[in-house]
Amino acid sequence: MTTTPFRRTAVALALVGALGLGAVAADRVLPSTNAAASSAPAATTAAPATPAARSLPGFADLVAQHGKSVVRVSAVKEASRNGRAGGSQMDPDRLPPFFRGLPMPDMPEPGPQRGQGSGFIVSQDGVVLTNAHVVAGADEVTVMLTDQREFRAKVVGSDATTDVAVLKIDAKDLPTVRLGDPAKLRVGDWVVAIGTPYGLENTVTSGIVSAKSRALPGDAVVPFIQTDAAVNPGNSGGPLFNLDGEVVGINSQIFSRSGGFQGLAFAIPIDVALRVRDEIQQHGRVSHGRLGVNVQPVDQAMAESFGLEGPRGALVGSVQKASPAARAGIEPGDVILKYDGKAVDRSDALPAMVAATRPGTKAGLEVWRNGKVQKLEVEVGERDAPKQLADAGDAAGQGKLGVAVRALTKEERQEAKLDGGVVVESVAGPAAKAGVQPGDVIVAVNRTPVTSVEKLRELVAQSGKSVALLIQRDDARLFVPVRIG
Repeated sequence: MTTTPFRRTAVALALVGALGLGAVAADRVLPSTNAAASSAPAATTAAPATPAARSLPGFADLVAQHGKSVVRVSAVKEASRNGRAGGSQMDPDRLPPFFRGLPMPDMPEPGPQRGQGSGFIVSQDGVVLTNAHVVAGADEVTVMLTDQREFRAKVVGSDATTDVAVLKIDAKDLPTVRLGDPAKLRVGDWVVAIGTPYGLENTVTSGIVSAKSRALPGDAVVPFIQTDAAVNPGNSGGPLFNLDGEVVGINSQIFSRSGGFQGLAFAIPIDVALRVRDEIQQHGRVSHGRLGVNVQPVDQAMAESFGLEGPRGALVGSVQKASPAARAGIEPGDVILKYDGKAVDRSDALPAMVAATRPGTKAGLEVWRNGKVQKLEVEVGERDAPKQLADAGDAAGQGKLGVAVRALTKEERQEAKLDGGVVVESVAGPAAKAGVQPGDVIVAVNRTPVTSVEKLRELVAQSGKSVALLIQRDDARLFVPVRIG
């Protein structure tokens, strides 16, 4: 029988390492001038701890305490009339290196399309957080607990901008996670991911925080936590724990050239996700701040040409017309050094700061212009709102009325001279048959004003077999009867 050289070498190195450390520790404790002490048994000597001698952390207690709060999320999308789910296919050669958790078949087969991800319970009455892309377009969402119980989930709301979704299952006294503070994370801290990669339930992986506040292409509004904890398709929506057993992030994306894990995983900070959850539960939609500027990094050469002490801030390349930035007096060539009292160290930090600001808030700016600091004040606008859940709140976002809607932005309300209303993003079923069109604004249901997406849901749920929608289309208003029974 032959011995593996690598294994033998590894054992030899381990022994040398251990003996070497022991000798060094003994030399530090026992002075060579003390003969009596030098003859004392080594076992009675307390060697000082060194970084190399410390044991790796154990995760078993963390998993035992909090693993039951992690769930499997399954999503089903029914086939469209042409036999394909959604009626489209994706060319794998066109997939960007940053992809979101669920693998997409290049040639979908006829019939329902199934996907899966992960999630975690944040309240005992069944509120679950996951990624928006895990449940996007699903006609049915199911949550499975570690005890194998399954629940049909309602998608309370989702936000594609931050990739966060809020689910609700009808259950009580559920195990919940503890929530932590991502700001306290340090690069190099240990973290643990629990999820369902490739359908393998409650898989535990570990790693360290590789970087913080990482901006990714197309995701500038989220300051991602980068880790090297193994994350694969199916981990999406699962929690990222610190060693105190607190959730600090939601695993969302990986960088991969192969489709599998390559050491680069990215998690949404939990404080970002909680802000999304709170807005969905309180307002039925999520709003994100907007300045209306395009910015770029300030390198050493630019800093010298502008008279800055060093590379910092966000250089304004252009300002959109009639935007909050334009009204505040921001000009191309300004370098934004501070936003709302916080230093802008890098240009990619600014979009996340602005997005986290509630529209309508006034924020102070410090900009570098013509060799000196100027202070400005901006009233933050609102980014284009993504589609929100529709009237009946089912997982597909269509409901028995058949419309997917969102609340009007502040600018849209001012332009249309409306106090409320929701705009139709897409339409199908009964509403389409009645003549409702994308772009219509639903102002009232059965003469009761619609003030939010949630209010529309409520009014439709209370209706009988038909509803009368007051629609504003362009400059005209009309009543549209819709039979929903």
